[in-house]
Amino acid sequence: MKLLVVGDSYMPVEVFRRAFERLGDDHDFDYFQLDMRQTDIGDSDSERRISEFAGSPRQISERLSDHDALVVHGGAVTDAVLDAAPGLRLVCCARGGPVNIDVEAATERGIPVATTPGKNAEAVADLTIAFLVILARGVMRAAGFLSGGGRVGESTFEGAEWFGHDLGGHLLGLIGYGQVGRRVALRALAMGMAVASFDPFVAPAAMAADGVRPVSFGELLAEARFVSLHARQPATGPDLFGEPEFARMRAGSFFVNTARETLVDEEALFAALSSGHLAGAALDVLRPRAAGEVNPLLGLASVVATPHIGGATFETLDRGATMVAEEIERFAAGSALVNVINPAVLIR
Repeated sequence: MKLLVVGDSYMPVEVFRRAFERLGDDHDFDYFQLDMRQTDIGDSDSERRISEFAGSPRQISERLSDHDALVVHGGAVTDAVLDAAPGLRLVCCARGGPVNIDVEAATERGIPVATTPGKNAEAVADLTIAFLVILARGVMRAAGFLSGGGRVGESTFEGAEWFGHDLGGHLLGLIGYGQVGRRVALRALAMGMAVASFDPFVAPAAMAADGVRPVSFGELLAEARFVSLHARQPATGPDLFGEPEFARMRAGSFFVNTARETLVDEEALFAALSSGHLAGAALDVLRPRAAGEVNPLLGLASVVATPHIGGATFETLDRGATMVAEEIERFAAGSALVNVINPAVLIR
């Protein structure tokens, strides 16, 4: 097989190259690193169907010719890109959700799109647990005391100023029980927390088998001391969390979002925190702001925020590239692919 492998600033070609060593000399690889400064894109139906992409489609289409397969992470794959290689038989995207690929166009051409679901689940679950500890113990407030010039070591009893909470014994409510949610649950249970989850797409028996209590959305909001969001963005509809949802949460509870910023009404969250109804929030994702505009949530002492680092570990990159390599092995051997987002093309 001849493959074009496209790297970007988040997942460079070197990551793919390491993982693809397992494939030996059986395939011909062309490696290309996107120029992230080139972001030109048109306004065709196909181009409007993609999002969160790196570089421009033209950079890829100019390099595709007689390739059998295309491998990307964030590279933009439109109908024009797919048509640049008439013999293209497989597209691999090293992401769980291939929003940068026009899957509809690939399906129309009978091209399977393989993805890497769960590649970052361990990393995001770890960060979620870290957020829970930081919120429960008031770590940011205590650390801010020292960074602001506060003195340490003068008294055995100085910790009396910084009392927080154990995690054990408190109820964690998970909105979403997929790849990340389940891993968060297992970690939290090991730390002595009780865990409940709302996910209409997961069988209650599957949650119960893990020791997690299936609940309704309303029950979760009313009962959980910690609420953690692990849902995907719905195609349409209002924010999953707005003023009504925050109002239904327990007074003094904590909110965590390591999923999507578009699921949360940030103004409503700011109001719930400012009023004291919520004790704190930890956010790995925030809505973009105009240049020079500061998100007001960042000015609250009760908020912990990070710049979308949930899946930003070296292990996540290696796992994603390895999953792609495994799919290429299966495809070349004529075996069934495992993670295809448009499986209908496989039975034509």
